[in-house]
Amino acid sequence: MSVYSVYILMFLILLRYPAPPAVGAAYGQPPHSLYNSMASPGPPAAQQLTNQMSAMNLGGYGKLCKQQNKASITVYILHYSQQIPIQCTGQFGGHMAGPQPGMPGAFPGAPASMAGPQQKKLDLDSIPSITQIIQDDQTNQGGQVFSTNIRGQVPPLVTTDFTVQDQGNASPRFIRCTTYTLPCTADLAKQCQVPLACIIKPFASLPKNETPLYVVNHGETGPIRCNRCKAYMCPYMQFIDGGRRYQCCFCNCVNEVPVFFFQHLDHMGRRVDFYERPELSLGSYEFVATLDYCKNNKPPNPPAYIFMIDVSYSNIKSGLVRLICDELKTVLEKLPSSAIKVGFVTYNKVLHFYNVKSALAQPQMMVVSDTAEMFVPLLDGFLVDYQESRAVIYNLLDQIPDMFADTNESETVFAPVIQAGVEAFKAAECSGKIFIFHSSLPTAEAPGKLKNRDDKKLVNTEKEKILFLPQKGVYEQLSKDCVAQGCCVDLFLFPSQYVDLATMADVPAHTGGSVYKYNNFQVETDGEHFLRDLRKDVQKSIGFDAIMRVRTSTGFRATDFFGAIHMNNTTDIEMAAVDCDKALTVEFKHDDTLSEESGAFMQCALLYTTTSGQRRLRIHNMSLNCSSQLSELYKNCETDSLINFFAKSAYRAILNQPLKNVRDILVNQTAHMLACYRKNCASQSVASQLILPKTMKVFPVYINSLMKTAPLVGSTELATDDRAHQRLSVMAMGVEDTQLLLYPRLMPLHNMDLNSDALPAPVRCSEESLADSGMFLLENGHSMFLWLGQASPPDLVQSMFNLPSLAHLQEHCVLPKLDNPLSVKVRSIIGVLLEKRPNSMKLVVVRQRDKPEILFRQSLVEDKSMHGGSSYMDFLCYVYREIRQLLT
Repeated sequence: MSVYSVYILMFLILLRYPAPPAVGAAYGQPPHSLYNSMASPGPPAAQQLTNQMSAMNLGGYGKLCKQQNKASITVYILHYSQQIPIQCTGQFGGHMAGPQPGMPGAFPGAPASMAGPQQKKLDLDSIPSITQIIQDDQTNQGGQVFSTNIRGQVPPLVTTDFTVQDQGNASPRFIRCTTYTLPCTADLAKQCQVPLACIIKPFASLPKNETPLYVVNHGETGPIRCNRCKAYMCPYMQFIDGGRRYQCCFCNCVNEVPVFFFQHLDHMGRRVDFYERPELSLGSYEFVATLDYCKNNKPPNPPAYIFMIDVSYSNIKSGLVRLICDELKTVLEKLPSSAIKVGFVTYNKVLHFYNVKSALAQPQMMVVSDTAEMFVPLLDGFLVDYQESRAVIYNLLDQIPDMFADTNESETVFAPVIQAGVEAFKAAECSGKIFIFHSSLPTAEAPGKLKNRDDKKLVNTEKEKILFLPQKGVYEQLSKDCVAQGCCVDLFLFPSQYVDLATMADVPAHTGGSVYKYNNFQVETDGEHFLRDLRKDVQKSIGFDAIMRVRTSTGFRATDFFGAIHMNNTTDIEMAAVDCDKALTVEFKHDDTLSEESGAFMQCALLYTTTSGQRRLRIHNMSLNCSSQLSELYKNCETDSLINFFAKSAYRAILNQPLKNVRDILVNQTAHMLACYRKNCASQSVASQLILPKTMKVFPVYINSLMKTAPLVGSTELATDDRAHQRLSVMAMGVEDTQLLLYPRLMPLHNMDLNSDALPAPVRCSEESLADSGMFLLENGHSMFLWLGQASPPDLVQSMFNLPSLAHLQEHCVLPKLDNPLSVKVRSIIGVLLEKRPNSMKLVVVRQRDKPEILFRQSLVEDKSMHGGSSYMDFLCYVYREIRQLLT
């Protein structure tokens, strides 16, 4: 039996088999696929199933089993040679359907009886554990150097601390793949149904101990490119004819080497200056772009930042406007570049522009009330150098809260605010970012006026997708205008009710922007949380007016793209801006047979403007293996990247299909991938064994967790805006962020070593990991909870909160800054986690069995969910049954 397998032996199966769910299309298809065919009336259900089965090429698995049996299951997990029996009793029957009356806890789309009466407790330690895999990888590869000189080498997990040495392939911080060995043919890819994709984070932050990207400057000649496919010079180009020509690794075209770039070859056929040129020896590097790469053949101006503050009644009354103005004085001192110019606008139903020219003694306000025809009333003095105009800017920021202190205006505009930013950048002939601080549904009479369309009756219906779709028209055109000008939009929302986030966040979602949301904002409890986000957002490394293309060697090509992007054609990915936290997921398809000998190559080329105003090309290269053996593909899969792809595919699919169809596709493709492995890579095993590839043995945990996330759960208890926000956030996430979101980190703090610098080892995300007398910290990248058991010792409560007992702890309490060792250590851990994550996380203190604990328990992803979702064990048993049906 393969060493890359974990065996799960299930016998005594007198199981009630349900009728099979409708099988969806192969997951992650391009826009013309079955995903979008759901938007229009289709054939009858039976015919749809036939069509979809045909599209998924399932003939090799045999027909789905439809007979029905009864019984209990005994599960055996064989960790190579160790057998650990688990008794899993109860009936697992019923059709794929939503939660049944009186049976809470089943995931929508799960067998009804999976939500049945509480069964005998199962031993979670005997089934694959994500925390154990993370710890094992940290033990085996943590602290080591990962050299990228080997083609198709699988990197350490995203959770492992390691150092990257670039030796010809891009660092895994920039590119990660769903598998590092591609199948040689389209038929093999179709058979296994493992998505072939990569997740590219072009501006990923590098640790201080890793070398920043080298910048290559070839002067007026510019970067060297293939004459045919326009790929840039990289380590995989083959130099021939004594170094006078080179063969492109992407299209095989033979090109002449420019005279200035010529160099002799050594006895191995390698240029003697190989190690002296980054573009010949490294996987990632930059080129200084020539005027040919600039708009109108003119060097770009440095970008600008415009801060646009909603000064309506609610924002003034809450103290938000004063908080923003006070903080901007500090934030502006830490701009990514001193070349960035800044401007300021306030607004409600009308827009107020401010002249903050350094020569003025006082700032000047100019009001634009005609929001239908937006224009910028001043050019000179609106976008200024912060250092030169600091005194005037400080004066303005001091005056704004008092200027609007007596306002009664509660209506606001929104689309004209974005339009004003675009017009300002056009007038200044620059790109940039606008920061909008907004709190309510824009109901004032103006372009982009919105109405409340939050209809809970649509949940769990064919029309539920409407809740996630933005309203067309004004905002769609605004997105195009922003991308064309290189105008990125970041939106800070402070709503107390529904604001149609799906529409308001549409422009940020297409311009490389971010959306931050603070429900029922209060300065005292939420102020620091918001300010951490604002500081990070202003200071993060970023490129503007970007366009990216992914090139591949012959035999396969990029076909689909997911991210905070805009596309006018099928190849050019346009981004008004791209920062260090944004990632793009790219799917590949075969168009010919790949060679095992030569492998496969991809190159990501990103043209952008730096914060100092220089046009550059950032290049990331990757080489992969190819194989005609499916076992090699599975052996080199990466679960964290796979789940990133599945999450983005599913979240985009819900714009076109009912949620149930999307959930069914997730379950079916999971079963098909694992059934293919069982059939083709573990044929010597007993028929009743469920065999998971070592690289995918925790994949079911992630898929089950994904199906329990707010966008995929049809529940009227979940706020529509919150669901839309999570959907849009995930679309731009990198692998590390989706991994943490779908499997949060749960750390015990009550028994940690106070003298150790290491973070406490995480435990499984399950109620069984908690202790009534314990204290646990949970984080998922967006939320953070400090959970205290009801039997927490008084000395622990005293050390953390300076209170005699847990009963004295108030709701919404803030963690005090105490000097004792435990408090200092806990606050240090929280600080480390906040620094590592792209977003700030508000710390919520939760007492066991208090009402706020409901939110905390939603993050215990191995347990049943209150909004509908099975436990890890139940889902694993269900997937096992689906696989058996496919293999019968």
